Amino acid sequence: MAGAALAVAGAAVTLGVSLPDDTGGDTARAATTQQDAVAPEGKVEAAPAEGEKGVGRDPLTDAETARAERLAETAGGLRLNARDVDGDRGPQHLSTNLTEVDPDLSGAAAAQRRADVVFYDYKSDAVVTRTVNLDTGKVEDTATDRGVQPPPSQDELRQAAELLIGSPLGAGLKSDYKDATDKPLTTAGQLQLSGMVFRKETVANVPADLTACGKHRCLRIVTKVKNGPWIDTRALVVDLSDRTVGRLS
Repeated sequence: MAGAALAVAGAAVTLGVSLPDDTGGDTARAATTQQDAVAPEGKVEAAPAEGEKGVGRDPLTDAETARAERLAETAGGLRLNARDVDGDRGPQHLSTNLTEVDPDLSGAAAAQRRADVVFYDYKSDAVVTRTVNLDTGKVEDTATDRGVQPPPSQDELRQAAELLIGSPLGAGLKSDYKDATDKPLTTAGQLQLSGMVFRKETVANVPADLTACGKHRCLRIVTKVKNGPWIDTRALVVDLSDRTVGRLS
């Protein structure tokens, strides 16, 4: 079950913005707008209250999501032994999704609701995926994978931007921000962030300080002034595992 979660996690990240492509243009990303349903008489109907527990293949409720993440993190000492992107105790949460139905299960066991919770442990540079049975409250499966890099979380993008701002290689970013806003760039909170995992096999010449990427958690971030222009940082790669910044030639 847990192995399938990595593929789900890869599809679960939607940036919802236009990202510069490798040719300098913009690649449109679809953004979904949710609207309230309108009754025939023209009145706006309130959304139904979300229950504590979903039914069948309903999406996970907020309560189920929180419970699954808590159970997955506390089982087996993961919270005590793992480290997140800030270096704090506990793993870095990446995603939580309803588990695909196991074809080997049937009857009541197949009907039970399960969640796959995906973490990144910066202490061991490993992806940890846990399948939680929400009916029994037990972790049924744990998979630990190295060299697998699911899409980044917002916390990871924030930390990558902070490292870039603090690096000498971030001088151009700070200069462009000052030109655009007439204000100094001091924190990631001043930027709109998106990004992707850096895969070194996609570039011809990998600098020596980025050869560990793939084993390490490395990101390319896309930066934008809030309500302002894009700032091109695609040549810069942040290694979150050793907290360094490199430049592609």
